[in-house]
Amino acid sequence: MKVLYLNPDRGIPVLGDKGASVHVREFVTALSRQGHEISLICTTLGAGNAPPPATIIELPPLIAAQDPGDDWIAQGLRASSAGNPILRREFGRMTYDRDFAVRAETALTLTGFRPDLIYERHALFHCSGATLARTLGVPRLLEVNAPLIREQEQYRGLFLRSSAEAMERASFRGADSIIAVSDEVAAYVAACGVPGETIMVVPNGVDSARFHPGADGEVVRDKLGLGTDPVIGFIGSFKAWHGVGFLVDAFAALAMCDPRARLLCVGEGPELEAARVQAAKLGLGDRVVFTGRVPHTEVPAYLAAMDISVAPYLADGDFYFSPLKVVEALAIGVPVVAARIGQLEWLVEHGKTGFLYNPGDQDDFIARMLELVGDPQRRCAMSAAASKRALSDFTWSAAVSRVIAEGGRHIDTRRAA
Repeated sequence: MKVLYLNPDRGIPVLGDKGASVHVREFVTALSRQGHEISLICTTLGAGNAPPPATIIELPPLIAAQDPGDDWIAQGLRASSAGNPILRREFGRMTYDRDFAVRAETALTLTGFRPDLIYERHALFHCSGATLARTLGVPRLLEVNAPLIREQEQYRGLFLRSSAEAMERASFRGADSIIAVSDEVAAYVAACGVPGETIMVVPNGVDSARFHPGADGEVVRDKLGLGTDPVIGFIGSFKAWHGVGFLVDAFAALAMCDPRARLLCVGEGPELEAARVQAAKLGLGDRVVFTGRVPHTEVPAYLAAMDISVAPYLADGDFYFSPLKVVEALAIGVPVVAARIGQLEWLVEHGKTGFLYNPGDQDDFIARMLELVGDPQRRCAMSAAASKRALSDFTWSAAVSRVIAEGGRHIDTRRAA
């Protein structure tokens, strides 16, 4: 099958390190391994990792600083608002979306690629993927990873909410099926008026060719001077909701109970510097290692260097994530201690592949951690169970097979009509 993968979100560089970037590459790679031909159209290519096996077409914004012009008046905004960076960013995205379908069709014509199916990653202020699908006469599957409007409003600021909602509704309506990464995201999509029978839940997966129990972490342990100490590990993008501050505080208390324990924090992001300062104030010294950015190709070795992986997400009634790093840790065979919240309750089998604790409850977290730090035999048993389940239930190959079957169903329906 010829699949056109659309990634119109300029904040998700295809070759970047963030989880969304990894998701794009891993999904495309799994498609290719199953024999499909892929053309990937993105807004931002980025750098830092090898490209996935696809013909990649980058369509960056044509104009760096958009002039809102008549659109500004149509939204009922004063000219004095023209300097607002959030508004200008939102108008820039809408302007980009207007031209996207035509530019994408032109690019496909130049490369001679005629898709059988469009698979698109949902983006804020973007709905022209539906237009492109109608123009090409092919089914369109829309992957939704988060309630983007709510997320934007809460963390980055949102002015043109009504426009964002209208464009989101148009994008949802223009999809033959919507692929949600969690039950929580599926509920959000359904609340927007999408019929339940058109929504599929397909959680994030893992590349079993790279993430497996045979991964070697000794080189990383030697490089970082971890020796044979029990290593507790965190991998992420250090966002506020990841709970890194909670983790550092809890580790300081845990280290008083077991002086052998080490904390390995991998990644970068807005909370990294604060975590470094916090660890120094708590006098943790070299008990905590911050690596900074690590290319995704090296992540298996860093996970293999850990005895326990943690997902210390903070309490959030809207937890909608499908955490990639949790699945990757399980596949390597690293038991996971995670907050009892959202999809984590399904990913981590309490007492078998790891432990769940009440989010934000430091005493509960420390008790679970000490159970594993002090019991190598139990860690070993959990390790075997974790990798077995992950490599059986959570692979990208299985996820892609489900998605392609759904796309094939729509293709057959159209041909029959």
